[in-house]
Amino acid sequence: MASEAVAALTALLSERKQQSGLSYELLGRKVHLSRSTVHRYCTGRSVPTTFAPIEAIATACGADREELAKLYRLWERADLGDAAIPDVVVRHTDAPSDTRTSPGRRRPLANLALVAVLGVVLLAGGAMATPTDRQAPATIQASMWTNAPRTIDPEFVGVTANSNTGRMPSFEVGSVRLWNTRTRWQNLEPTRGRYDWNTLERLVTGARGAGLPVTLTFGGTPSWASPNSPKSVYTDDSRSGPPDDLADWERFVRTVVEQYRGRIDAYELWDMANHQDFFSGSTAQLVEMTRRASQVIKSVDPAVTVVCPSMGELWDPVAFDKLRQFAKLGGYDHCDAGAVKLAPRNDSDPPETMLPLANEIEKALHEAGAGIRLWSTGSAYDVNRQRPVDADRGAQHAVRFFLSGLYAQYRRMYFYNWGSAKIPIVLQPVGGPHTKAARHVERLHRWLAGSRIHSCGQGRTAGLPDHLWQCRFDQGGRTFLIWWTIDRSARIPAAHGTTSVEQLDGTSAPVTPGADVTVTGSPVLLRLA
Repeated sequence: MASEAVAALTALLSERKQQSGLSYELLGRKVHLSRSTVHRYCTGRSVPTTFAPIEAIATACGADREELAKLYRLWERADLGDAAIPDVVVRHTDAPSDTRTSPGRRRPLANLALVAVLGVVLLAGGAMATPTDRQAPATIQASMWTNAPRTIDPEFVGVTANSNTGRMPSFEVGSVRLWNTRTRWQNLEPTRGRYDWNTLERLVTGARGAGLPVTLTFGGTPSWASPNSPKSVYTDDSRSGPPDDLADWERFVRTVVEQYRGRIDAYELWDMANHQDFFSGSTAQLVEMTRRASQVIKSVDPAVTVVCPSMGELWDPVAFDKLRQFAKLGGYDHCDAGAVKLAPRNDSDPPETMLPLANEIEKALHEAGAGIRLWSTGSAYDVNRQRPVDADRGAQHAVRFFLSGLYAQYRRMYFYNWGSAKIPIVLQPVGGPHTKAARHVERLHRWLAGSRIHSCGQGRTAGLPDHLWQCRFDQGGRTFLIWWTIDRSARIPAAHGTTSVEQLDGTSAPVTPGADVTVTGSPVLLRLA
């Protein structure tokens, strides 16, 4: 019975909370939920629509793998039909009160629709977050599409570099994005009119030497330019507010672009601009900063790509509304591309869970009349606090992050990140060996080189076997398919005309007519005659 599962879930969670000795207030701070929300979940007054809050609370209270697995099974059995929509998760406890939706406050209908859609996705992918190896494969639906062939940009497979050393990946990728590299505005112009190019020069030189196009991301207003605005999340004394005088912003942008004309290929005009910790100005101010920066950049280096400020935490309806406002105010009219943090809510979730979110983003832009190509330039705000993903699953998810981006018809995907070992899926620590995930990303990059994409689809709605995901490409006059499933193994008859199947480890085998192909969560390439 669902009621019995709720009672058992509550009892186990409450017991773990009591053993921890943590108050509801302190526990709420640890997991970035309100005290009342934690109280409701621990006392059974409501059940969250995703497992993530339960997992976060239990983990903060010291639950081990077996307890988390048991909690997940109980949560899965609970009747969620009458459960309340949980409070919007706020990632930083000092955020202003208007970033949290209280239980009694009515959300706009558009927000309710977004929460409902994404809630279904997370329920589908919820099994991925539980730390048991006996997981039921997720069921995720995404619309199929077929278009005229489009060439995949060589820069599509990108990484965000989080190192200021100037070193670059030792495996092949298509482009690099600079952020968390000590290249924020505060770092580049520590006092008005005095610039420090040392770190940026080292990074750009390293990237150019590796043949990697560079995207530089702006952010972190200097304290001298906005002394009374809130401090940002960084330790360099940068501020989250816009500069008091926008002439300082224009001059800074012009100086950077003049310094790196022909060496930096794209400028992303702010990072996580819809989050108070990164930009605390108004949306109208952000649009004006975007307009001015774009005008300056194009006047100095017309060949460069201007990327609108990135929008993140879009699972949160409050954050999503800021993207919608930016679009309605015409912000995207000033850019060549728009940036969003299209990524799974947790790196342990199937990458395909981000596709309904991509659909909601597309709808919002369409409603605002903002037709623009999209880039994904990051991950969730709390990615550094998420649990490590094992090597095999991490390699699968890293590759499928890019494939899901192709499915969503994004023009560029930046995996977060390269250079750090303190993230759930590690590609390569600075100075260290690259991982299985990095090798598989490199293989995908090689598969896609010089190709055009025709279509993507999955399951019966696309005329494919159940559980099969497929994207179709051509390369040098020959067709190839990439097949994968979501964490299950299936024997599927090879597509008509298949001559060989290639694995991400570089191995290849011929396929005879009528033979089956084993398809798993690790994508394979089928070459057709």
